[in-house]
Amino acid sequence: MTPPPGSDFLGKVCQLRRALYEMKQAPRAWFAKFSTALLQYGFSASPYDFVLFIRRSPAGIIILLLYVDDMVTTGDDTSGISDLQTYLHRHFDMKNLGQLHYFLGLEISDAPDGIYLSQAKYASDFISRLGLNDSQIVSTPLEGNCRLAPFDGTPLEDPSRYRQLGGSLIYLTVTRPDIAHAVHVIAQFMANPRTVLYAAVLSILHYVKGTLPHGLHFFADSPLVLAGFSDVDWVGDPTNCFFITGYCFFLRSSLVSWRNKKQTLVSRPSVESEYRAVADSTSELLWLRQLLSNLRVPQPSSTSLHYDSTSAIQISHNDVFHERTKHIEIDYHFVRQHVRASTVHLSYVSSEDQTVDIFTKYLFLGRFSTLLSKLKLVSILPP
Repeated sequence: MTPPPGSDFLGKVCQLRRALYEMKQAPRAWFAKFSTALLQYGFSASPYDFVLFIRRSPAGIIILLLYVDDMVTTGDDTSGISDLQTYLHRHFDMKNLGQLHYFLGLEISDAPDGIYLSQAKYASDFISRLGLNDSQIVSTPLEGNCRLAPFDGTPLEDPSRYRQLGGSLIYLTVTRPDIAHAVHVIAQFMANPRTVLYAAVLSILHYVKGTLPHGLHFFADSPLVLAGFSDVDWVGDPTNCFFITGYCFFLRSSLVSWRNKKQTLVSRPSVESEYRAVADSTSELLWLRQLLSNLRVPQPSSTSLHYDSTSAIQISHNDVFHERTKHIEIDYHFVRQHVRASTVHLSYVSSEDQTVDIFTKYLFLGRFSTLLSKLKLVSILPP
């Protein structure tokens, strides 16, 4: 029987699809096997983060962070950590890399006053691969009067370079909140990058090149009290009617969480978008409180969430629906429940003191530098 035309090609396609499927499933199978071994050893999987495992005993606590085929352990039970390593070596082919200094592109530096996180080597490597050898540096990721639109300039002949750089910059925001807004903007144009947008990417890279040692400082003696800031901005995205939500959370003075995201729904009055931003921030606040409680760092009092809209704060205390709130979905009114339960306390903050502006707006140097200092972003010089 003669095989149909193209059957050999189709067979190879099927083999390739099967191989790709197995490659995709391999990390999942490894994770499942490894996590099962941890659970059998007495660890508990955190219900708030699936890569976090915790083991408590009279000797202390062990916290384990698992990512693909890498893991990090910490805690005050030093003998328990040593026993854990022995146990895992019996079941898996593993290598102990010793004290944590470098993990997935993150550089960790210990100091008497805390811990520093940076990605200086990661940033330096991809800037070197790019061949950005000129001495030009800029003071802000994007200019304060910058307005990027999807049809400015001409389409790039090879958009892959733009996408590669965009992906690298997105990962760099893990420790560089100062470029979060600029990267958020250029990431929206991955599908159809143009020359003006590519120039914006180069501007961000020139800023990163001049601030390579920048990293986050986590203070050792800082009381673990959670507080946050929330804001929304429309002017930052004049191409459509979607608002940009931003928030950031601190444990006392250490920045632990931040985000900026374009809202997915069109808001009618601006107060509606402001209230949606409060709801998004409250969701993150609740998750952080639960995660901290899981790590035995409970928040005994309500968490302050600072906002610069008195209207949105009033809605969170008001049961009466009226013209300004009738278009807001019921789901967003869960904020009121947590305000009443004293989980969250909405506090007014002036626009001048609104830290989240760095995540939602194009800023000139003076304002940018002021907010940068509030994020505790510091330069970590090599030894």
